[in-house]
Amino acid sequence: MQDSNVYIVKSGDTLYGIAKKYNLSVDDLKRLNNLTSNTLAVGQKLIVTESKNNETNTYVVQKGDTLYGLANKFGVSVDSLKSLNNLTSNNLSIGQVLKIPGSDSSATITYTVKKGDTLYGIARTYNTTVDEIKRLNNLTTNTLSLNQKLILPA
Repeated sequence: MQDSNVYIVKSGDTLYGIAKKYNLSVDDLKRLNNLTSNTLAVGQKLIVTESKNNETNTYVVQKGDTLYGLANKFGVSVDSLKSLNNLTSNNLSIGQVLKIPGSDSSATITYTVKKGDTLYGIARTYNTTVDEIKRLNNLTTNTLSLNQKLILPA
C-alpha cells in the first residue's frame, strides 16, 4: 500500500514538477527530504506533505544515516525510533521511510543538574541535542546551575 505522504520518483520527474504537483516550493521539498542537491533517482522515495500534527513525522533514510544519528537529529531516543517503526535491528536501508516521534510530544522527563554536568553531556546521555534541551527549557546560554531542573525528551 502506497503512503499518501510519499512519492516515488519516476523517469523524467524533476523537483520542480513534483513540488508543483503537491503545492510545495522546491525548497520545502528539499527540506522535507533532507536533500542537498537537485538530483533525483528513479525509485527514490520523497516525502511530499508536511505533517498535519505533531505526533509523528516521517523521514526518508539517506546514505550514511544511522539510528543514533537520526535520534540525535530529531531529539528522540533510539529505542523510541525502533519501537515506533517496529524495528528489530539497528539496520536501515536507503529510501526507507521512518516515522519520527514529534518533538512536541508530551513524553518528557525532568532531570536535576549535578556537579560537573554540561548540556552536551546530558544531551549525549539522553539521546537528544543541546539545542533541543535549550528549546524545551527556554535557555539562552549553556550555563547550568547545581540542582537546576531540566525538561528532557523521554
